[in-house]
Amino acid sequence: MRRRIGVATAVLALALLSACATVQPWERGTLAKPVMSVDDPPQEKTQKLRTYKAKEGGAAATGVGGGGCGCN
Repeated sequence: MRRRIGVATAVLALALLSACATVQPWERGTLAKPVMSVDDPPQEKTQKLRTYKAKEGGAAATGVGGGGCGCN
């Protein structure tokens, strides 16, 4: 039983360490670009929310009622 736990711990540690990466100074500028952002741009967030409201039809989680074609 102890051997299995030890092997499982070693495999987990190796899996976690394999995700680490060294970023060189000249690569940091590329990773800092807005395109690399996880969040959507504000315009895209607004459009997605409007589409969601139109498709929801009822009172959505945002508290907006209504529905239809989305031409509010």
